[in-house]
Amino acid sequence: MADLIISKSKTKAAVASCNVSGEFYGALDQKVRAMIGAAEKRAVANGRKTVRPQDL
Repeated sequence: MADLIISKSKTKAAVASCNVSGEFYGALDQKVRAMIGAAEKRAVANGRKTVRPQDL
């Protein structure tokens, strides 16, 4: 697996009342990568080279 985009410590800190399983980080990373990929495709489809918040 490649390096995680997300930070394990910041993710754990963001979860207020539950523990975080080891598998959660990889699943979250996959979701974030998919969101970034979709945002990039949308930006390109709109003729831009800059990904913007509205692309999410």
